[in-house]
Amino acid sequence: MKRDLLTILDLTKEEINHLLTRARELKQIHHQGSNHRPLEGKTLAMIFDKPSTRTRVSFEAGMAQLGGATIYLERGQTQLARAEPLADTARVLSRYVDAVVVRTFAQEMLEELAHHAAIPIINGLTDTHHPCQVLSDLLTVRERFGNTDGLKVAWVGDGNNVANSWITAALRLDFELFLACPQGYEPDRGLMAQAARENRPVHLGEDPEWAVSGAQVVNTDVWASMGQEGEAEARKQVFRPYQVNAALMHKAAPDAIVLHCLPAHRGEEITGEVLDGPQSAAWDQAENRLHFQKALLEWLLE
Repeated sequence: MKRDLLTILDLTKEEINHLLTRARELKQIHHQGSNHRPLEGKTLAMIFDKPSTRTRVSFEAGMAQLGGATIYLERGQTQLARAEPLADTARVLSRYVDAVVVRTFAQEMLEELAHHAAIPIINGLTDTHHPCQVLSDLLTVRERFGNTDGLKVAWVGDGNNVANSWITAALRLDFELFLACPQGYEPDRGLMAQAARENRPVHLGEDPEWAVSGAQVVNTDVWASMGQEGEAEARKQVFRPYQVNAALMHKAAPDAIVLHCLPAHRGEEITGEVLDGPQSAAWDQAENRLHFQKALLEWLLE
């Protein structure tokens, strides 16, 4: 039976724990310079409708380090640009390659591709979810704290795709999630309703200090995501009180770390002092995209 990763909810708690453990092992293997190439002869296709640095490079480098190959496909360079049905593309790619990473706008496009594909489909980002980002962020958290159980995780800013994926992680794992978002910029209502139904510790408010108070993990992201460039100036006014700065970090736990999935706009959602400071885990976080992606590919394809 094929597996897809469209959201974190496609994984059980046990599967998440397995992937995080394996990612740490693969990171150690990588730093030791050991040769580990279980995916020789495997090929990963990458359909990207949005620009990318970390997602693209981590998947391409990860696949190469595991012995496999990648094919990078921009929509404008495929027959999708000429309105070939997604179902037909899925059926053809299933006969050429072993898995597909998709980075696109609508979650529905990803779901349709997965429905018709006979091979694993991986969400490399949609407007609604970014599961690989948050799963690798959890790897960073576990490196710093040993586990995620019992931690307080804060999200400050836009209720975007990364915020949504933190909610799905909280639906599977045992940490408390506090989200501070301006009115009108909240995360997915359906996910919040699911958290309420399942009595999960997911809390939503508007006050950044309330969210960050005592938190071991403080998260933020850009105020205007890809596709929202036209709203950037208006969003700056709304989100100005949501900047992660030194004053806000004084409310967090003394050993708190700061996460930012990058790219960052220093002086907007986060100050350079914090991003480049001793509490920042952003660079380990970026590196861990590589190691988690490798664990995921190995699990799906080996």
